[in-house]
Amino acid sequence: MEDLFTDKFLRKLQSLAQEKSHEYQTNAPFPNIYLDEFLPVNVVEAALREFPERTRVRWTEFDDHNQVKLAFDTTEKLPPPIRDILYFLNSRPMMEFLEVLTGISGVIPDPYFYGGGLHQIVPGGYLEVHADFNRHEKLRLDRRLNLLLYLNQDWKEDYGGHLELWNREMTGSVRKILPIFNRCAIFSTTDTSFHGHPEPLACPPGRTRKSIATYYYSNGRPESEVSDGHTTLFQHRPGVAKHPVNVAKHPVNVKTVIRAITPPILLDAARRLRRTKIG
Repeated sequence: MEDLFTDKFLRKLQSLAQEKSHEYQTNAPFPNIYLDEFLPVNVVEAALREFPERTRVRWTEFDDHNQVKLAFDTTEKLPPPIRDILYFLNSRPMMEFLEVLTGISGVIPDPYFYGGGLHQIVPGGYLEVHADFNRHEKLRLDRRLNLLLYLNQDWKEDYGGHLELWNREMTGSVRKILPIFNRCAIFSTTDTSFHGHPEPLACPPGRTRKSIATYYYSNGRPESEVSDGHTTLFQHRPGVAKHPVNVAKHPVNVKTVIRAITPPILLDAARRLRRTKIG
């Protein structure tokens, strides 16, 4: 944890925010940027070494036409090297960095890491293009920013797993960001900040696409961005069929059917209830 709060590193963050703010705020298709070698390398290497395997913690599994991925947000059950990064990403120096970089004042972290924490995608997995939920129900705040820190060493272009940023008309991907080790992607979230990892992951067996995710909020947002509260808004990519469910790997059962016919808002409520019981 000490390496994340040295004067040298914090000065680096301050300078980076000032140097990159114009680029962030003017990048297409919506404000975004990626920053390489973002955290001290020894800190990220330690987090990767302690990244939990599928059997070590109870991952939440998403498996349907829109996504095949794993998530875990119970931070107190994570190893210290990962927990330290998550707590740093919610610290005052990070809020100041994000405010200067993005031009958004009054950035607020999420102590619950709702929807964030650790993400992991296995070969063949994906996350369809979408806009994120726009309100934090518990905190009653507006979601404004996503930060994704990638933990994938020696990641090759042909493994895929790119974070794709799409235009608001959903006619094409404007930017693709390869999820390489210690690369940090940050972008603003609105009802039309469409993004995802829609192409099935092509890394070798035994490897996964690993990331740490934190989301940030504010009390209110610009009038032009205000809308009714909603959950994830998955989008249809033109000319692309829905991902099929692998019946051989995931036999159809009662749980599969229930997930397919239950509205997303009710699924979200059920997952929150389950996490509360586990905790």
